[in-house]
Amino acid sequence: MWQATLLAALLASVSAAADPLPSWNESPAKTAILAFVAKTTTAGSAEFIPPAERIAVFDNDGTLWPENPLPFQVAFALDSLKERLPANPAWKSDPIVQAALKGDLGALLADHDKGLFHVLDLTHAGMTTDEFAASVAAWLKTAQHPRFNRPYDECVYQPMLEVLAYLRSNGFKTYIVSGGGADFMRVWSERVYGIPPEQVVGSNSQTKFEMRSGIPTLVKTSEHLFVDDKAGKPVGIHQFIGRRPAMCFGNSDGDQAMLEYTTIGNPRPSFGLFVHHTDADREYAYDAQPKSSGKLITALAEAPKRGWVVVDMKRDWQTVFAPTSQQ
Repeated sequence: MWQATLLAALLASVSAAADPLPSWNESPAKTAILAFVAKTTTAGSAEFIPPAERIAVFDNDGTLWPENPLPFQVAFALDSLKERLPANPAWKSDPIVQAALKGDLGALLADHDKGLFHVLDLTHAGMTTDEFAASVAAWLKTAQHPRFNRPYDECVYQPMLEVLAYLRSNGFKTYIVSGGGADFMRVWSERVYGIPPEQVVGSNSQTKFEMRSGIPTLVKTSEHLFVDDKAGKPVGIHQFIGRRPAMCFGNSDGDQAMLEYTTIGNPRPSFGLFVHHTDADREYAYDAQPKSSGKLITALAEAPKRGWVVVDMKRDWQTVFAPTSQQ
């Protein structure tokens, strides 16, 4: 009984303070986030989590920004392919390149994304890490989302930015754990999300060290590819974070294993949340049939059984996107 009384008092103090999630409508999802943080960060609570163990992991594509009609890194790769095609005439006879230039996403995603990995190999491998970072940064300065007509790095979800800031203000360390490339995300993650590059876990391949003209240099390759998706996400968390998360945020079946790892059998209190894309007017509406990636079927069915929170984007968010630099 005293625990329920304590939690009620904690929630009352939260509601009395300035709203930390102003872009969220009053809903079970918002209440669940606030309640979990309140009970796990207040000394004396039976579910208190020590600061060192307050780890929160976030998928990126579809959770912090859109992944339709294409994941943004794929858009970058396709633009890079077009830009570099004149200097690589042999690519013109490559059927995968031709499919990419025609926008044939089905061909790229067939056979376990084999074509997509080929495009990423052509456009990413062989560059130094500095060259690659400069290429991503230059692309972000000019490229815009085809529907929203704003820079890709300004297509971020305002409600999720508020969650990131709120968790950090309560002693949580926030990480990205994404199927996207770690090197791609580390270029802008700190500026856009406040997540430093050392707290970004993503897909990666072997990087080689070389001395070039007496200068230490790192070169990207396509060897020993690690895909940080599905069952790879818990593995990535173990390898690069080394602590089991207390909170986990995703949006697709590709995040299910990460939520399972966070919430099933965790000796500490835990929290799992899925963003369900239900707003065709302000963003997109999909679960079983996304335009590209982000299928949400098995995890959506499992959510009620596991106590995972499901955010209805249309119902729960007052606004979707953060203001642009022009606003």
